[in-house]
Amino acid sequence: MLQLFITSVKPNSGKTFITAGLTATMQSLGYESAVYLPVQTGAVENQGYIQAPDLIYIKNADNHIKTYCSYLLKSSDLPLFAAAAEEILIEKDIIYEDYLSISEKLDCFIVNGICGLSTPLGKNFLEEDLIKMLNLPLLLVASPLESSFNDILMTINNASSKNIKLRGVILNDCPFSTGDVNIKNLPRMIEEYSDARVLGLIPHIHDMRKFQPQDLIAATLSGIDIESVFDVKIAKLRR
Repeated sequence: MLQLFITSVKPNSGKTFITAGLTATMQSLGYESAVYLPVQTGAVENQGYIQAPDLIYIKNADNHIKTYCSYLLKSSDLPLFAAAAEEILIEKDIIYEDYLSISEKLDCFIVNGICGLSTPLGKNFLEEDLIKMLNLPLLLVASPLESSFNDILMTINNASSKNIKLRGVILNDCPFSTGDVNIKNLPRMIEEYSDARVLGLIPHIHDMRKFQPQDLIAATLSGIDIESVFDVKIAKLRR
């Protein structure tokens, strides 16, 4: 089974967009795929039901993708505070048990993180601790418009210091026509100053509302090294 943990360097980097693209693409390639969201902040109420916006977005990419969530929290604050506001304690054991109960049934399983390795889920419980507990390879998503080279390198070094296996970096929302030398040289700088590989470049998309599922899959296939992301050879990509 193919498993991956995806998180971002900073909020608004397009982490859920990349997660949706990868799972929809793998589903289209014949892999039964699912996304597990341990904690959703900013949950919304719809007709009496609390829903996870991130998972709704992923379902819209392909309704066959299975989605799961352990904690739905209405506040958009950090998970530690959002849970406290509802008098909820985010527990490691519950997340781990939920993960085990669903992960073994699928071909491709992605855990969608919150918004960075140091995001607090509970007392002495950061997102980096969750990744270590689940023992999953990490894929980092960064936007050149939101994160500097310094931000990205510090996150990569943090993951390395915690012995988290970093599969690579996806640069999302890239303004390819920019004259900014910092952005133009970012992929090269990441690989030159760290052991991380840049496994994908996704261009800036002007109107996400008009971006259809088939466009999402096409952008994923053309912009991301799928085989390196999942560390697997995919016969359908080699035809």
